[in-house]
Amino acid sequence: MDIRTAIAAFVFFAALLVFVAAWLWGPPLAIAWRRARVRRQSFPPAWRDTLRRRWPAFAQFPADVQLQLKKQAQVLIAETPFVGCAGLAITDDMRVLIAAQAALLLLNGRANSFANLRQVLVYPGAFVVDRAVADDQGLAHEIRRVLAGESWQQGQLILSWQDVVTDAAQAADASHGRNVVIHEAAHQLDQETGAANGAPALRSAVRRKRWAQVMSQAYSALQLRVARHQPGLIDAYGATDPAEFFAVATELFITRPEALAAAHPALYDELAQLYRASPLLWRSSPVLLRSARAGNRSH
Repeated sequence: MDIRTAIAAFVFFAALLVFVAAWLWGPPLAIAWRRARVRRQSFPPAWRDTLRRRWPAFAQFPADVQLQLKKQAQVLIAETPFVGCAGLAITDDMRVLIAAQAALLLLNGRANSFANLRQVLVYPGAFVVDRAVADDQGLAHEIRRVLAGESWQQGQLILSWQDVVTDAAQAADASHGRNVVIHEAAHQLDQETGAANGAPALRSAVRRKRWAQVMSQAYSALQLRVARHQPGLIDAYGATDPAEFFAVATELFITRPEALAAAHPALYDELAQLYRASPLLWRSSPVLLRSARAGNRSH
């Protein structure tokens, strides 16, 4: 092989390598570049006003959490179409309030976004759906349900704007404990690995085993409590199935972290590892903060 042939072969294989690398890494790099550009943009003053008016609890979060929520919200708004249903006209208020609350599940590099999310559908209020349900004999029957939210594995997040507004306004109330955006966003995370089953993606076999143990114990305890008609922190709706238990527990983790950590410390710790955050530290008194930090160091 003469020198010219060798050079031509080298150029060919180098070009092929560049092409393969671009094909493999091009889309992820392009997405990362686009998201970085969105995050560099300033958060519009009108959007800050929306959070101040609609979500008073936002001001109680630490500054770094507030900044992350705003930047993640900007990415979600830039990448996700919001569609009004039943005649509802989508506004920036809706986009910002929904996106910022959903971003609570994306803190500290846990994820750049919701991997499968394609659309956010917003109804003015609760909406009606028909579902086929099998009876004890296995026969299917259509039942009508009124919902505040729903998540589809195909990437649709469906929300009642009235419930979004109510939950955000009452988030500072330590007894409220509900948030439809967080609930349905948790389902979206769950559905990234397939049908919702209460087992979101975890990085190691050890984490998956620990998750299964803690969640199944807490879920079984809730089912027993509900069967005995006993009161408790976790809403009875969480006993429906493991997917609903995960979503309800996530709501409590964000909205009532002190109560969840006190009543179900192992469950709180699993969720804190999953979401790479400890809401217990966001709004607590100095005494509780010191206690929580000491507890975190002991694990």
